[in-house]
Amino acid sequence: MRIGVDLGGTKTESIAIDDTGTERARLRVPTPNDSYDAIVACIVRLVRETEACVRQTGTVGIGIPGAVSPATGLVKNANTVALIGHPLDCDLERALGRPVRIANDANCFVLSEASDGAGASARVVFGVIVGTGTGGGVVVDGKLLTGPHAIAGEWGHNPLPWPRDDEQPGPPCYCGKNGCIETFLAGPTLARDHRLHTGEARDANDIARRAEAGDAAALASMIRYEDRMARGLASVINLLDPDVIVMGGGVSNIARLYREVPLRLGQYVFSDTVSTPIVPARHGDSSGVRGAAWLWPLRA
Repeated sequence: MRIGVDLGGTKTESIAIDDTGTERARLRVPTPNDSYDAIVACIVRLVRETEACVRQTGTVGIGIPGAVSPATGLVKNANTVALIGHPLDCDLERALGRPVRIANDANCFVLSEASDGAGASARVVFGVIVGTGTGGGVVVDGKLLTGPHAIAGEWGHNPLPWPRDDEQPGPPCYCGKNGCIETFLAGPTLARDHRLHTGEARDANDIARRAEAGDAAALASMIRYEDRMARGLASVINLLDPDVIVMGGGVSNIARLYREVPLRLGQYVFSDTVSTPIVPARHGDSSGVRGAAWLWPLRA
């Protein structure tokens, strides 16, 4: 039995899956994100309650909105700031009395989709989460590629490729730089760009719906967004050449992206042909927690 826990900003979810990937139990509670000790206690309680539901103990994997630094063993780059600077894996292992594996939530997403999701038949899978932020992860031959700094796949914190004059220096990013891909592609940035050009306050999904209905202003906003996404993903393809790109997050629900973005890749990818499929996640919002469970593969 594999237990996965997805630590989110507002809710923390657990799942139990068996060796076939079949879900056996699922629990969800609010995240006590103002206290590190409370977060540890919350995770421990969820693991124990999940195991009680299936009447089995299991391996434990945790997905977090950050990473454990290979240099210090402490959590870094976490949106849930209470985690930063703490040895989360050590504290959880002590509390649970067993080994624990921790990975970035975007890495958990792509591992889920590469294990038994939309990328299950592919050798190299690049996973993209586009929602309130823009994350990414890489799986090669069924194994996460994290790198010595635990930042592999962080395409959102590279500069937007081939910037237009009106895209420079680019919006400020929370990382301290300007013009990161995330500042152009995260869901709220599509709404911001549309508002700047039209004065209309609409969310990303509404803009996409209006574009499909023929609204000229919304269509122009989507075309700008799709071209920016094509440029960002083209730089990934030029570097990694994945067999498939799997998308998750709120923006991934916009159906026209799967039609329009591939049509634009050929302008930017360094190849005579571009056939890289861009597909939605099979497991949707469940990919994060399922991927946390799959941090312990069949042959760990």
